[in-house]
Amino acid sequence: MTDTELTVADGLVVSLDYTLRFDEGGEVVDTSAGQEPLEFLQGQGQIIPGLEQALYGMAVGDEKDVTVVPADGYGDFNPEAFQVVPHDAFPPDMSLTPGMGLHMRDNSGQVFEVYVADVRPDGVLLDFNHPLAGKTLYFNVKIAGLRSATDEELTHGHAHSPGDEQ
Repeated sequence: MTDTELTVADGLVVSLDYTLRFDEGGEVVDTSAGQEPLEFLQGQGQIIPGLEQALYGMAVGDEKDVTVVPADGYGDFNPEAFQVVPHDAFPPDMSLTPGMGLHMRDNSGQVFEVYVADVRPDGVLLDFNHPLAGKTLYFNVKIAGLRSATDEELTHGHAHSPGDEQ
């Protein structure tokens, strides 16, 4: 099977043009327009599950609208996923502003992203929810390209851009 006859399946590198909205026909939240398509290795969980599932069987040039509910996207919003952290836990020269993303490390060394919800006199309120948690996502997607993954990409579990040495 040549790359022009492929349809989206596990182990293929997918090049995806997309536009994301929070409501049908609403304001564009994110898009690949004017940029290179998003490239990923299908079946490796590199994109949200609801979108990845919707792509199976699509061919180059196929386009469709995909609605992803929170459970298949970034999860439900957890109102208890907030914590106040003392100011001295941050470098003194760090300017913290609401909405700012931070990479933190837990006691086991796992790195995760949190967001500054508020800067208060008693500390910094951190939000452990993903910014898109609890939101239904409306995508318009088009398969811009498909190719068989290299053995190296399959071993590494992700697509490589031309010139990647990893």
